[in-house]
Amino acid sequence: MAVLSQLVDNVVVNTFELSAPATRIGRRPDNDLQIDEISVSGHHARIDAEPNAYLEGTIDYYITDEDSTNGTFINDVRIDERQRLNSYDMVRIGWNLFRFVDEEENSLEKTAYILEE
Repeated sequence: MAVLSQLVDNVVVNTFELSAPATRIGRRPDNDLQIDEISVSGHHARIDAEPNAYLEGTIDYYITDEDSTNGTFINDVRIDERQRLNSYDMVRIGWNLFRFVDEEENSLEKTAYILEE
């Protein structure tokens, strides 16, 4: 199972399991992961969990920015379209930093995406 670990000064302060097919992130209370902080938009981003097209029983995670004001960043690069998450990617939502960790990700998964291109 994958998790988002919220970091403050490089220390994990919260961990959120990504167990649903879609996890909505934002400031409003109707989000699955609510971040009540001014730099976070009402509906900021969404993480989708989808079966891997090549490896049976493997789940891929994708993040999409939902037209937020302050952006969604993966490893300090602002995303403007849906992007696949890899284990240990750093995700920034507004001013909030998270580490994405997928303990079940394996090297075959990454190879499949390299071969696809």
